[in-house]
Order: sequence, then structure tokens, then C-alpha cells
Amino acid sequence: MNNKELDFLIQEGEGFNLEFKESYNSNLAREICAMANANGGKILIGVTDDGKIKPITLSNRMKSEIQDLVRKFDPSFSVGISEFEGVVIIDVPEGKKKPYSTGGKFYMRQGANSQQLSRDEIRDLFMDEGLIRFDEKISKKFNLDNDFNYEAYGNFLKKIGIETKLTRDEVLYNLELLDEENKIKNAGVLMFCRKASKFISSATITCALFLGKTKTKVIDRKEFDTDLYANYQEALNYLQSKLNTEYIIKGGGPRKEVLELPAEALREALLNAIAHRDYFSIGNIQISIFSDRVEIDNPGSLIGNIKVEDLYKKSFPRNNLLFGLMHRMELVEKIGSGLMRMNEMMEEYLLPHPLLDVSDVRFSITFERPDLQKMSVEQRMEEYKKRVTEKVTEKVTEKVTEKQQLIIGYIKENKNITIPEIVEKMKTSRKTATVNIKMLKEKGLIKRIGPDKGGFWEVVN
Repeated sequence: MNNKELDFLIQEGEGFNLEFKESYNSNLAREICAMANANGGKILIGVTDDGKIKPITLSNRMKSEIQDLVRKFDPSFSVGISEFEGVVIIDVPEGKKKPYSTGGKFYMRQGANSQQLSRDEIRDLFMDEGLIRFDEKISKKFNLDNDFNYEAYGNFLKKIGIETKLTRDEVLYNLELLDEENKIKNAGVLMFCRKASKFISSATITCALFLGKTKTKVIDRKEFDTDLYANYQEALNYLQSKLNTEYIIKGGGPRKEVLELPAEALREALLNAIAHRDYFSIGNIQISIFSDRVEIDNPGSLIGNIKVEDLYKKSFPRNNLLFGLMHRMELVEKIGSGLMRMNEMMEEYLLPHPLLDVSDVRFSITFERPDLQKMSVEQRMEEYKKRVTEKVTEKVTEKVTEKQQLIIGYIKENKNITIPEIVEKMKTSRKTATVNIKMLKEKGLIKRIGPDKGGFWEVVN
């Protein structure tokens, strides 16, 4: 470890293979176990959640206790322990005898969290004990000198907000994308290739526009076959370009372009397909645009014993390493709220919730397109606001103060509004705004969906 590597890790922030701990505590065994059951990683003790160093000394006693913790794993395990600049670094290798348990409990790394699982669930997730996931397998075809896409690499560093003096290989190694022999894993291939199908035949995205409601006649078709982020952007741009756009002008201001379907819902569905698909399958992601609907199909059914209703509660990534990279780029949510958000966005357009169709080999999500001849997008959104206003008015009458009614109004206008923005609009103190928000939450009139950073507000109907 050196200053450049430590700085990079702290900038990188917590994720699938990196955990910060402000102090040494009993939860350490759980985090080590979860990483051993995934593909390894590092735990930094003496670093706060927001990346500030609170120096800690690695005593002989602490080192002995950590070693004792992992020796008691079932089966026994070992880790590397060192100290640098007041930070204790625990290097957790990928376990060779998965699954591991500590205290009779099994843990698995999911995003930036460690989730307790039963042994059967872990066996299901690995399909067979010890089997490496597709995104963690080494690519034998990829040549780092000839095949690496430096433009995609630069975009990745920019998206995760990191400036570093580390070499490319040092960065990839710290992201757990290179093995000891400098061979890149499939997750790295997907992120930094020039042509995906050269290494992973099914990693392309096919978009098609059809005449009418069936696949009888193809009007237009495109296949996107570069790095993961470029494929995502190109496919989303294609999809949006084939849908109707409405121009809304209010109060003499600039015109606002509004897609016939909520763009964020389409984005969420496409990213879910990329992150959670089965890359072992020979099929690719397909986006089909019909006159009455949009379908997004991706290979692979639900993993393990997961049911469709479970998807509304939390995330179940099939490709943990890839998911972790996408989460660092702020492309995917780690809390599993994507389907709920899609439902809410479709409700704003007065459209049915997206339809999920799951089989043994595929996962499909369908969005119904609106009939704009009957009601425009603007009319739909105004009607939705009217209905919400009527319901909220009924609920808040005689029940909230004037300040609280203002807050409800701000949230209805902008569900992503921040507390500082509310303070500025209300011309009041942060304490007053915070107290009133807390009271509204306690009364069940508003609620927070997701984390403070990246989540949004909801007025409860």
C-alpha cells in the first residue's frame, strides 16, 4: 500500500469489494465472510463512511483477534492485515471453499452491503458450490495491450469522480478486475472493450421498430456492440428517438420536451436488463417498439428461490462485480426500489404499471404506450396532479399547518427537492423546516423513498 493507492481507494468509496469502518468492532467477521463468499476485497478500518481518516493503531492484540475471527470460520479462512498512515487494511481474498459461515450464519456481498443468507440460498446463487459467476471469470481472449478501450476507461473514471496518479493496471487491480497474472475479468471486458461481441457474443443490445402490434414487419433495426456504457446510451437514445415527443410551452418560457413514456422508467428498465441479465446465455438484450407498447427482454430468469414480488423489496444482483461498477457510476440503485419508481412514474402518465413476464429463460418488462389522440401527455400529467391535489387536500385539511402545506406543495412540484432547497423557498431556518418535515412523516403524509442521497420524496395519497 502507498499514498496513491490509499487515496484512490478512499476516493472510490464503499462498494461491492470495498468497505469502510470507522473503528474495529464485532461486525468485522460478517463483512470478511461476505467478501470471501463473493470475489474478495478490502476493508479499511479507520475511515468514516464519507471517506475521512480517523487514525487507528494496529496493535498486536487487534491483529491476533482478527486472525482468530477468521480461523473460526466454517471452513477456516485467512486474511492479510496491515497498517498504513493510520488506516488498518484487511485484504480479503476470494474464498476457495465457498460458502463460508461465521457464527453459524452465511453472508453474501450485495452491492455495498453484506446480506445474511441461508446455505441453500448461497448454493442457489452459485448454481454449484464454488462456481464463479460470469462477470468474475477471467477472459482468455482479451488482450490488455490491443483490446482495451481507453475512451471508455476515461468515461468510467469521470463518472465515478476519481482523479488518480495510479496506472491503468493498478486501478483495475484495485477494482478487483485483474487477477494476479494481470488477466482481466469479464466485468472489465464489458466495461472497457471496443467490440463486445468479439469476447462475449451475447453482450450486444438489439433495438427494433415494428409496424403495428406484431413482429411481422420490421421498419428499422439497430444493434449496439461496443462497451457497456456506450451500448446503454446508444440503445436508450434509439428508443427515445422512436417514441413520440410532445413540446410544452408555459408562460412564454422555453419549450419543454416530454416523451410519451417516462424517460426515467425506460432508463431504469434498460439498466436493470444490463446489470441483471444472464451473460452465460447465448441470447442478447432486445428492445422491441410496437405501436401500442415497448418491450425490453433480457436472457435469464430469476436466480435462486426469488419471486417477482421480492423484486419490489430489495435488489438481487446476478452479476455482483458488474453491478458494483455500475453502482459506482450511479447507474443503478442498490436498494431495490427501481420497480416501485417505475410504477409511480407510469401513474403520473395515467398509464398501467409495467407488466413483468418471467419464464425459465427470460425476463421481460412491457410498457403500454398512450393513445395521444385521446389525451396528450400534458393533459395526462395535469389530470394526475389534479387527482393528487384533490386527495391530498382532503387529507391535510384541518390537519397540517400552513408551513407544512407549503412543504407538501414543494414536494408535489419536485419530488427530488432537497432540504436546503425547501429552506430557501420557505425563507425559514433549517431547524424549522426539518421539524415540519418530521411531523409530516409522522402523520403519514409524506415519506422518503431511498437514501438521503439518490432517493426522493413522495406525497402519500
